[in-house]
Amino acid sequence: MRMPGDIIRLNVGGKLFVTSRTTIENAGSDSMLSAMIGENWRRDCSAASITNEFFIDRNPAYFSVLLDLLRTGELHMPAGMSEKALYREALYYGILDHVRSAKWGMLDGNMLQCTNTVRGHATGDATAIRGAQDGGCCVAHGPMVHVYDWSMEAQIALTLDYVNVNDAGFLNPERVVICTCERGDKTGGMALFNVKRGRLEHKYEVCHGGQYKNCTAGALAINDVSLFASCRGRSNEYGIGCWDQVTGKLTHFLYEGPSWPLGVACKLQWLPHSNMLMVAALYPHSDDSFISFLDMRSNNIAWSWTDAEKPAIGDEKVVMDAVAMDECSTVCVVNQFDNLGFIDTRSNNQGVRWRDHYQPGKISEAEEHSYSKLAVWGSQLFCSKNDSVYVFCTPDLDAARCVQTAKLKKSEGGDISDIAVGGERLFVLHNEENVFDVWETPGSFSTANCF
Repeated sequence: MRMPGDIIRLNVGGKLFVTSRTTIENAGSDSMLSAMIGENWRRDCSAASITNEFFIDRNPAYFSVLLDLLRTGELHMPAGMSEKALYREALYYGILDHVRSAKWGMLDGNMLQCTNTVRGHATGDATAIRGAQDGGCCVAHGPMVHVYDWSMEAQIALTLDYVNVNDAGFLNPERVVICTCERGDKTGGMALFNVKRGRLEHKYEVCHGGQYKNCTAGALAINDVSLFASCRGRSNEYGIGCWDQVTGKLTHFLYEGPSWPLGVACKLQWLPHSNMLMVAALYPHSDDSFISFLDMRSNNIAWSWTDAEKPAIGDEKVVMDAVAMDECSTVCVVNQFDNLGFIDTRSNNQGVRWRDHYQPGKISEAEEHSYSKLAVWGSQLFCSKNDSVYVFCTPDLDAARCVQTAKLKKSEGGDISDIAVGGERLFVLHNEENVFDVWETPGSFSTANCF
């Protein structure tokens, strides 16, 4: 297959392609194309080495697009070509990651475009959306979790004993963890599902008094080796559990104290920079707000903040959501009036520095209001308000000095009920039309009459 002058010749579906070894090596060491020019492949395929030509029984039109992608780093797809078929061919050659990288770039809140609006399958309103590592996502509707791969193709719907879902997250793009309330010893709780097969693979349990038991799993967070969940059991199993990803066994359990709730936490976030877990127990799950950083290696609370002993001042009382900006030493919070605030984590129990103090008129009982949600990606902060998402950037890693740099809004779907970031994409879930939007930074992808 190798020719003088570093020339590679490929016969794909009867059409001859001539390219360079460098172009083929751009596919990556794990790809089929790169393996074809390796020593092991040539040793096993001596006949191909003699004829200096290798035949691949695939569609040449799609290979032409993919070969150009390897040459230029840009994806130019002819009008009328099936994207789904192109993804299938890219998967065969082992270069699907290259296609994804060309489809959209690194997440830049100031350049985001809405590239897809997906209508949900459930009859009721969706409550939560979570992003996957590869740009896919899942949406929780009552007891169901609807999963979409990175191309937004719907997978098999998942449910854990038809119990309403509290939280969900991706262990990896092929596996989803679902958290629900427990009903008896074996119903509900927390479990791992295979996305492609739609099958339950493992049930997570807590250990109390030497016995493994089921429990209510509230909020969920996942890092590279472990998964964490807020737990409430029937035998004093109130706290934060930590499970090993490989074995699925409980490795740590931090019990809550009499004055610091952990089991009712509604938000968990892993902080890779500080190697800690943010735990937030907020309204309506807790009458007062409690936010803490847990060091799971020593089972200690390393930092904490609460408004339990602080007098309510105007509109500053009820914290509805929180997210940590790890490298900025800041926790961002939002209250019931959509006001954004910041807490300095370099000392315990600091006051909230509110960015604004807007207080709207009274909302009638008949009027439905979606409270603001927060998401963070590096030094970029995303905050939903009504039917829009506001983008904030932090100069010099000082979150308290963040400035609004963009506003994202779609014309359909109504108010926003949740937002999430994953795989360099922003996912926005609406609560009226049962739809979610996919926002991404434009990549080097185009559709034109180009081949």
